[in-house]
Amino acid sequence: MILQALVKYYEELVQQGKAAKPGWCQAKVSHAIELNADGTIKTIISLKKEEQRGKKKVWVPEPLNVPEMVTRSSGIASNFLCDNVKYFLGIDAEGTNQRVIDCFHAAREKHLAILGEAEGEMAKAICLYFKNWNPEQAKKNPVIKEHWEELNEGGNIIFSMKGIYAQEDDEIKKLWDKLQVKENSGKKGICLVTGQKTEIARIHRGIKGVPGAQSSGAALVSFNAPSFESYGKEQSYNAPVGKYAEFAYTTALNYLLSQREYQFPLGDSMIVFWAESGKEEYQKTFLSWMNPKPDNQKEMRKVFGNLEKGLWVDLEDINLDPNQPFYILCLAPNAARLSVRFFYQNSFGTIIKNISRHYQRMEIVKPSWVENEYLGVKKMLDETVNQKSKDKTPVPNMASMVLRAILEDSRYPESLYTDTLIRIRAEQGNVTYGRAAIIKAFLIKNRGWKEGDDSMGLNEECIETSYVLGRIFAVLESIQKDANPGINATIRDRYFNSACATPASIFPVLIKLKNSHIKKIDRESVARKIYYEKVLADLMGKLDVSEENAGIPKRLSLEEQGRFMLGYYHQIQKKYEKKEDK
Repeated sequence: MILQALVKYYEELVQQGKAAKPGWCQAKVSHAIELNADGTIKTIISLKKEEQRGKKKVWVPEPLNVPEMVTRSSGIASNFLCDNVKYFLGIDAEGTNQRVIDCFHAAREKHLAILGEAEGEMAKAICLYFKNWNPEQAKKNPVIKEHWEELNEGGNIIFSMKGIYAQEDDEIKKLWDKLQVKENSGKKGICLVTGQKTEIARIHRGIKGVPGAQSSGAALVSFNAPSFESYGKEQSYNAPVGKYAEFAYTTALNYLLSQREYQFPLGDSMIVFWAESGKEEYQKTFLSWMNPKPDNQKEMRKVFGNLEKGLWVDLEDINLDPNQPFYILCLAPNAARLSVRFFYQNSFGTIIKNISRHYQRMEIVKPSWVENEYLGVKKMLDETVNQKSKDKTPVPNMASMVLRAILEDSRYPESLYTDTLIRIRAEQGNVTYGRAAIIKAFLIKNRGWKEGDDSMGLNEECIETSYVLGRIFAVLESIQKDANPGINATIRDRYFNSACATPASIFPVLIKLKNSHIKKIDRESVARKIYYEKVLADLMGKLDVSEENAGIPKRLSLEEQGRFMLGYYHQIQKKYEKKEDK
C-alpha cells in the first residue's frame, strides 16, 4: 500500500509539473560550469540561494531537473550532465589522485559515448571539454583557482552555455530519452505495485532527507545478503517492483522529504504526509493542526464546534473535501536503510475528527501566561523529557506510537503515561499544564475515567481518594508558603514523591507540619486561618473513612498516582484563578 500510494501521488505531481518524468530526477545543484564554444571554461556560476532557516540565513543549492542519477555505493559510476567535482573536474580538496582521475575518465567516457555524434553547439562544447581537460593541471586554471574552495565544499555541478543549462538543450534531451528506451532490456516480471508485466528494477534509488540516515540516500527496499534472498533471486528481484514504479515512488518520497514546510521530525523519525489529489492545502491544514500556533486557535475552535454538530468547515476559504484519501508515513533511519515506523491512511475528515478528539481530551485549565489553547504533539512529547539535558528527544518508539494513537483515535501507549510520571517525580512534583493534560487524556482514553470528561478545571464533586489527596497536598503547600513568605523549598520538594506513592506514611507528618504553620498564620490573620481550616475540613470529609478503609491508603497504584497529580495541579490553578467580574 505504501508504494502504491506514492506512485499515485507521483502521477499527480507530474500533472502539476512538480516532479520529473521517468529517466529524469530532481537534484540539488551548487554550481554551473559555463563553457565556451571551444570547450574551455569561461566561468563558474554559483546556483546557491539564501534561505531563512529558523533564526539563521543559509545558502542552499538550487533544485533542478537533471538526467536520472545512478545509485553509488563504493565503485566508480558517473552521472550524465550532473555530478560532483571529482567526476567533472577530476579534483578534490587535496588536489588530485589516481582514484579521482579514474572518476573523471568514467565521466568522459560516458559523455563522449552519449554525445559523440551530436551536432548541437552545447553537445560539441561538452565533448571538447572532456577531450581537452587535464585534471592534473586544474589548479593552474585561473577560473578553477579562483573558485577552488567553494567547488570543493561538495555538491553537484552542471554544464551551461550562454545562460542555458545543458540538460535543457533539446538535442541532448532527445538523445537521453532515446537511450532510456534502449536500456530497458533487463529481467521482466509482474510488478507488485502496478500488477503489470514489465522490466523489474534490480536496485532501488536512495531516499534522501531522513535525519540520521546516510546523506547519500538510504534504501526503503533492498536485499544485501544471501540470507534475505529466496528461489535464487538476487537483490531487489526478491520483491519485484517495475522500473517505472520504482522511479515513481522514490521520486515522490524524495519530493516529500525535500518540502520542509510539509514535513516534521518527531523523536528520531521523520513524518511525511500527502493527499491523494496532490493538493498542498491538505498538507498545510494537517501540519497546522499537528503543531498549533496562537494565530490559528480561533479556526480550530470553530472546527471543533462544528465537528461536534456533524458539520464540516472549510478553513481560510479553502475548499477541502473531507472524503479525500490522506496518507501519513513515519520513517526512521536504520544504517543504510529506512525503517517504516507506521503508515496510516484514512479520509482527511476522519483524521481531523480524530485529532480534534485528542485535543478535547487534552483540554485543561492553564496558567494565564500560556498563549496556546491547544498543545501540539511535539510540545506534548517535550513534557516527557528533561529540557535541561543535551539530548531533548523523546523515546523514539514512544513518539511514533503516540502520533499513531492520535491519528487512529486509539489508546495511548502506556510509556507516554509512565514517562510523564517519571519526569514529574524527577523534578520533585513539577506538574506543568502539559503534563497534567497528558495524565488527564490518558486516564480518559485508556482507563475510561468518566469523571475526567468534565475535569478541565477543578472538580470539587470528585470524591476519589487519590484525587482528593492531591488537592489536600496542594492546600498544605499553600499553607506553608503563606506562613513562610519567600521560602525557597516547600513540602513539594521534599515530600511530593512519597506522598504520591505511599500517602499513609507521609500525610501524618504533613498534618503535623500544618499545625505549626497554622499557628503562625493565626498570629497574622485569623481570617486566613479560618479559610484554610474550612477548606481542609471539607477535603478531609471527602475521604472514605470506614472499618474497611482507613481514609488514607498505604499505597497508590500508577493510575491513582496520576489522579493525585491531577488533583494537586487543579487545586494549585484554582488558587490563581481570576475572580469573575461582577
